Amino acid sequence: MQRKNRKSALITGAAKGIGYGIAQSLAAEGFDLFINDILPQESISDHLANLEQMGAMVVYIRADISLKDERQRIIDALTASSLPLNLLVNNAGVAPKIREDILTASEESFERVMKINLQGPYFLTQAVANFMIEQNSSKDDFRCIINIASSNSVAASINRGEYCISKAGVSMATRLWAVRLAEFDIPVYEIRPGLIETDMTRPVKTMYDEKIERGFLLQKRWGQAKDVGRAVAMLARGDLGYSTGQVLYIDGGQLLPHF
Repeated sequence: MQRKNRKSALITGAAKGIGYGIAQSLAAEGFDLFINDILPQESISDHLANLEQMGAMVVYIRADISLKDERQRIIDALTASSLPLNLLVNNAGVAPKIREDILTASEESFERVMKINLQGPYFLTQAVANFMIEQNSSKDDFRCIINIASSNSVAASINRGEYCISKAGVSMATRLWAVRLAEFDIPVYEIRPGLIETDMTRPVKTMYDEKIERGFLLQKRWGQAKDVGRAVAMLARGDLGYSTGQVLYIDGGQLLPHF
C-alpha cells in the first residue's frame, strides 16, 4: 500500500474503551496509528488486527505515560518510524481505584490519579510538541493536539475528587498549550466526554441507568466510544482549524443549563 501521503496519529490509552473508539474513527479517516497503552500486546491483538484490516498501519507502543523514561520510549518509536506526526490524542486516564469521599480519600490515590491523568499527558505533550516542531511540515499538512478531559472538569463529584481535579488540570493544560503552540500553527483542542459506556463506568452502570431514566441526560442514552471518536475525527480533519483552544462537550446534554 502506498503510504506516502497518509497522516499519522498517536493515541494514548487506545487499547480499548474511548481510546479504541478514537482509533477506529481515525483508521476510517485514513490515518496510520501509533497505539499506546500499558497492556501486553498479545492481549489486544484482535483490536490491533481490526485496525489493520481497516487499512491503517499500526505500531503498538507499550508504555506508562506517567513515567518519564517510558514517555521517552514513545518518542523513540515515533522517531524510528520516520513518519510525520499529524495528531496527538491525550486519552489515557484512570479513575480512583476506590470511590471515596473527599473527607477521607487518601494521598496515595490522589498522587496516582494525578500522575496518570495530568502529569503524564502534560509532559508527553511537551515532548510530542517539540517533535512536531522539529519535523519539516508543509503548510497544507494539518497538525493538532487533542486532550480528552471530562465533564468532571467542571462538574464536582465529591466521591472522586482527585479525578475531578486532574481533569480540571487537563482543561487548563489545553489553554496553555493552545497559547504556546499557536506560533507553530498547531491548534490544541479539548473534548469533554460525559457518561460514556466503558470498563471504567461499568461498576456504576446500574446507578446511572436509573439516573438516565429520571432525566439526568437530555439525550436519554449512554454515550459510546464512537461518539467521542467521531468528534476527534472531525478535529483531526481540520474542520475547526481556526478554533484553537476550544472545547467540545460529548455528553448528551448533561451539562447544558435548561429549565
